[in-house]
Order: sequence, then C-alpha cells, then structure tokens
Amino acid sequence: MDRKTESDDIRRLGAAPDVMLGSVHAVTETGSLLTASMSGSQLGPYSSGAGRVILVVGTQKIVPDLEEGLQRIDEYSYTLEDARAQAAYGIRSAVNKILVINREIVPGRITVVLVDEVLGF
Repeated sequence: MDRKTESDDIRRLGAAPDVMLGSVHAVTETGSLLTASMSGSQLGPYSSGAGRVILVVGTQKIVPDLEEGLQRIDEYSYTLEDARAQAAYGIRSAVNKILVINREIVPGRITVVLVDEVLGF
C-alpha cells in the first residue's frame, strides 16, 4: 500500500488486525500487563482491536506490582528504546502512552507466552 495516498486505510487495517503479535514491558505477579508506546499504534489492537493477541514475554519482565512495572518502563525500557530509536531513526523516543491490561473479557483472545530468556526490554 502507498503510505502517501492510502495512509487512512493503512491506519484502519493496523487498528483491527485479525492477529497481533507483540510483547509488553512488564508483567505483574498478579498478571497485569503493562506496555508503553511513543505513538500508541499497538495499544488499540492490544486492548480491543485485534481479534487475537499473542504476547511473547521474557521472564525478566516479571515484577511484583504496577508501581514496579511503571518504574521498569521509565528507568529501564525507555532508556534502551530511546537509544535504539536514535540509532535506527535519528529521533528520540518517549513514553507518551501506557496501557495496563488487568483482565480480558473475551476468553482466549490474549495469549501470553513466557520465555525463560531475556527478550526485548
């Protein structure tokens, strides 16, 4: 698709994919999922837009509670993502939006795969 002439169609397709594959920045011991974003493009599909969401998460992201999850985002994930964005795109990143998922009302819509190795940040 052409980004200049079909940008609205691209945005609509990205907001409601059949399947969304991604990760989060923290998982609390009680099962809450926290993810931060500069643009927010993945947050809509994670929260309700995607038919199914599959999240692959390294176990290093498990934290005791929401407070430590937010701290992990600000002090760890953001720092690494900011450096990555500068190297890849020449721009700074930002924690502009944060999504917290405490529970999913549609059974089986979100699958979390915990992997016992360091994946992402």
